[in-house]
Amino acid sequence: MSNFICALSGEIAEFPVVSPVSGEVFEKRLITKYLNENGTDPINGQQLTEAQLVEIKVNSETRVMQRPPTATSIPALLKLLQDEWDACMLNSFTLRQQLQTARQELSHSLYQHDAACRVISRLTHELTAAREALSTLKPHGADERSANDVEMEQPVDEGLTGITPAIQRKLEEKAATLTAARKQRGKAMPENLATPDEVKTYKQVSVNNSIHSTGTPGITALDLQNNLVLTGGMDKTVILYNSESETIETVFKGHQKKITSVILHPNQETVVSGSMDSQVRIWSKNEANARHIIKIHDAGITDVSLHATGDYILSTSLDTYWALSDLNVGKALVKVRSGDDTSVQITCGQFHPDGMIFGTGTSDAVVKIWDLKEQTNVANFPGHRTAVRSIAFSENGYYLATGAEDGEVKLWDLRKLKNFKTIIANDKQEPVNHICFDQSGNYMGIAGTDVQVIVVKSWATVAKFEDHTQAVTGFKFGPDVKFCVSASLDKSLRIYTANE
Repeated sequence: MSNFICALSGEIAEFPVVSPVSGEVFEKRLITKYLNENGTDPINGQQLTEAQLVEIKVNSETRVMQRPPTATSIPALLKLLQDEWDACMLNSFTLRQQLQTARQELSHSLYQHDAACRVISRLTHELTAAREALSTLKPHGADERSANDVEMEQPVDEGLTGITPAIQRKLEEKAATLTAARKQRGKAMPENLATPDEVKTYKQVSVNNSIHSTGTPGITALDLQNNLVLTGGMDKTVILYNSESETIETVFKGHQKKITSVILHPNQETVVSGSMDSQVRIWSKNEANARHIIKIHDAGITDVSLHATGDYILSTSLDTYWALSDLNVGKALVKVRSGDDTSVQITCGQFHPDGMIFGTGTSDAVVKIWDLKEQTNVANFPGHRTAVRSIAFSENGYYLATGAEDGEVKLWDLRKLKNFKTIIANDKQEPVNHICFDQSGNYMGIAGTDVQVIVVKSWATVAKFEDHTQAVTGFKFGPDVKFCVSASLDKSLRIYTANE
């Protein structure tokens, strides 16, 4: 740039001009040539045109200025040029040094970045491998449990005592009492029982979608005692809900997999739950942790049923066994295999109202009747085409209803040991998930894609509830059939009764 600055010549240049962009003085001839080639100011590179140049007007008498004494001889001029050359070379050397340093620093930074990326990649891979190993880890000699459950669980005695004479007498006395009471009631309908015409008018009056977790939605089990509703869900929890106050009274947590069956004891203080984690848990209403944990099965629990005495529970499992356990001490008494074929699973099971026999449904579409006293299979009802999903005994003592995966409900007469009625629950051949009779034995409920209420003997459908958006997994009648409750995989709990 020194070629353009007038001061280099030692005297004021011919036609000097000023650039308004950089404020520097140039010789007009040289700056004009530069602008024609580049169109920018040579000092700061900004846009500049010839018209923008400002000419400097100098008095003609002072145009010629004498050179300083140090620049009047050739040696002096050569020295000036030598000094300028040395300065340029020194500046060039300094710039090269700085460039080399910058290259080294950049190379070091890139190396550190590459090393950091490699470390992050290795740690990510190790973390993924650790998570996979943890998810497939199976504890030895104990089931998975939460920290709160460790202190509450007690070792289960694997020695089965069987049905002792004392237990046997207790069962027989209860059965005799119930049989006598049934005969005394006769065939008359209870005085306060809702009539079929009243049931026809039942509509949905309440719905609750927030009882169980929304993360893993779906209610899979249901029981009812007066206004207390017990539910089990896909979220592994059991919840006691008061339908009258519409509040949750207790949340029971401890199961590791979805709940398949729940029982609310008639004393309304004891809760029983079965889960696919192969455990049967017994809870107290006001305690969050399980009072007893029965681990007699080796596969998921499919159903639990309470004996008429209120002291014993039947559990059925995918491990092909059924078991009888003492509710009060949390110990299994009997464990019996359903058959020789280990591939045939027990899919459901329920006690007869008298408690001396019970029925089970299997994955090979057979209904089996068992003698509890002898622990033997006394009758088989083949007739379903697909796995039996639900089983229920009527309070009258001789009707048995079973539902299968193909949507068929079969009614059996225990006196004649034969099927006397088949009901197609739905035309889509969707599974029948739950069947129940009311306490009087005059109504039967079928839960599948919807809910149907059927009058016993005429077997006519008097009410149909289609409010659920997914499969209905549970249905119960309230006292005297004054209301009904249903639960579904759509996570809703719905109550039906007459419009007030």
